[in-house]
Amino acid sequence: MKTVIINHSDVRGGASVVSYRLMKALRAEGADVKMLVAHKATVDPDVVLAAPQWRARVPFLQEHLKIFVANGFDRSTLFKISTGSDGMPLERHPLIKEADVVMLNWVNQGMLSLRSIRSMAEAGKRIIWTMHDMWNLTGVCHHAGRCRHYMQQCGKCRLIRKGMEANDLSHRVWLKKHELYSHSSIHFVAVSNWLATLARKSTLLNSCDVSVIPNAFPIEDFAGEVRYSRTDLGLPEGMPLIVMGAARLDDPIKNLPRAISALNLLHDKGVKAHAVFFGVIRYPQLIDTIKLPHTHLGTISEAERLRSLMHHAAAVLSSSDYETLPGTLIEGQAAGAVPVSFGDGGQSDIIDHLSTGYIARSGDCADLAAGLEWAVTQPHDPALLLDSVRRRFSARIVARSYLELIGRLP
Repeated sequence: MKTVIINHSDVRGGASVVSYRLMKALRAEGADVKMLVAHKATVDPDVVLAAPQWRARVPFLQEHLKIFVANGFDRSTLFKISTGSDGMPLERHPLIKEADVVMLNWVNQGMLSLRSIRSMAEAGKRIIWTMHDMWNLTGVCHHAGRCRHYMQQCGKCRLIRKGMEANDLSHRVWLKKHELYSHSSIHFVAVSNWLATLARKSTLLNSCDVSVIPNAFPIEDFAGEVRYSRTDLGLPEGMPLIVMGAARLDDPIKNLPRAISALNLLHDKGVKAHAVFFGVIRYPQLIDTIKLPHTHLGTISEAERLRSLMHHAAAVLSSSDYETLPGTLIEGQAAGAVPVSFGDGGQSDIIDHLSTGYIARSGDCADLAAGLEWAVTQPHDPALLLDSVRRRFSARIVARSYLELIGRLP
């Protein structure tokens, strides 16, 4: 049985990395799988570039021009919205024609249109659509935040002309998705129970088949021996490290100010620790207000440096407003760091509160600080932390879950 995974890229971005890992995990289990992408960064022969770069750029520009016009020429939310109006005609690609199963992952930004997905379904392809954010269950947004319009039929979207029109772009795209889902046999996969719960509350997906299968992670890599010492990483000895990382740390969703508040409360309680940040911060002065000693390592592109950092950490911190399935918590836990986070997302799939980590009350920085204090001052069993994530997120476990799902598809 031939399977094709479609994703925007192979390793650029979180959804790309986990999709590429999934392909390799499925191949390790003996599956005949290839990956079709708009942007290829690896030299892996099993990753196939869907079209020349200029060809992939055309639908990207077309879709965003339509969004720009529909939003009254306001570009402030331009890249927070996707419509699935334009994409490459991948239903005509040889890999898709030969495939028995098509696994859609992150296919936005002009990668694939709703029309093409409908064509694949009509051609008899078994379709699995893995959701890495909320886009499948909303009209146009990837993260709804506190908005609950997806529980109706969208419209009056806060990202479209300041939420003034009931029949705005979000409602019109909702109608197109509803038409697609109603007439196509698509099995949806949520990467966390939190996302599955939202899907079942939505008017788009509440009558669709939705399973929960997490992303695959290189658990054994993070659990193994490391190359770099603290000195190699430019970090102090003799003090517990609290690590926080993201592609962009000051993305509003990451809520860096709450992390800073919790770290300052930890300092005020007299707890000795050193905070370590990695990832882009557009305004570095934000972390200048942290009372604890701290280091910003910038972007870490080498996997071995990241594994070494997690190995030396006592705790790994997330202060996000919501996260679908925060990978840094899983990677840190595999390396022996205790995850501390708010619970607004997939964190409860990772953390057993007061056993393998700490889930703070939503928005409560004092409770987040209490979790950090517990993590860095109390003894924890690295074997327990490792076993927990190994059972849930190892590549073999995840790949076998997908193969079992494929075997059940009509």
